[in-house]
Amino acid sequence: MSQDSTGIDTWTATLTAREIPVLKQTVRALEEARAKLDKIGVRDIAAICLRDPLMTLRVLRFCMCHRARRQLQDIDTVEHAVMMLGVEPFFHHFARFEVIEDRLKASPQALLGLLQVIRRAQRAARFAQDWAIWRVDLNNEEIAVAALLHDLAEILLWCEAPDKALEIASLQKSSPGVRSATAQNAVLGFALIDLQRALCVQWGLPELLKNLMDDHQQDRPRVRNVKLAVDLARHTANGWDDPALPDDFAAIASLMNIDHDTLMARLGLQSPAEDGGA
Repeated sequence: MSQDSTGIDTWTATLTAREIPVLKQTVRALEEARAKLDKIGVRDIAAICLRDPLMTLRVLRFCMCHRARRQLQDIDTVEHAVMMLGVEPFFHHFARFEVIEDRLKASPQALLGLLQVIRRAQRAARFAQDWAIWRVDLNNEEIAVAALLHDLAEILLWCEAPDKALEIASLQKSSPGVRSATAQNAVLGFALIDLQRALCVQWGLPELLKNLMDDHQQDRPRVRNVKLAVDLARHTANGWDDPALPDDFAAIASLMNIDHDTLMARLGLQSPAEDGGA
């Protein structure tokens, strides 16, 4: 696979210089929270941010860039980040936003594409956290954040270069068998995962999150938890009839150490036994 390091460096610099936009619903929810400052808590603010991968990225990036030199521990959850900032300082630092719906107003197709990717990321985060809780992972928010941000470079591409994102999507639609990385290389000259690695380093994102988002470390149960959640969200984006799902189900059941019927019930799906073989 070819990799245009010059292109990656340019994109990294461009994305670093640009403000990360957020969803309109995030701005509205934070405004409502600010209006009742005396009743809002750290967990409430974190819950708002975690519904938006862009806001989650923005908070983590800000905190890692502004942490005190004496602070050795990474901030790898939004709740930890808000707690370190404090509720009032949080609203001071995050008082103004660019709204992504406004930025992409002239390109409704791109906005739709972005929202589909964000919806997929939200589903992946819900799957990942649910399975982490089942597995008694005490730091399950780390798993949820890693799943939410697993495809952050793709999300940022839709925000920054909607024409390129649409070109990649069109290429994949016209050639269903083409791999994502191949389509990205054809349009951009590099794969988005390589850009994502560069952004994680440039922005000083927590090492733990970088590891959890690294599919090459799937031998680790926590990484596998994230990867399987991302796969399931991707494969079910257009329904529950994707041919890859049987393999997904088998891998998830193995991870969670449960049988197929229990997994189907946990996913809210009718199992074959309940279907009566019809």
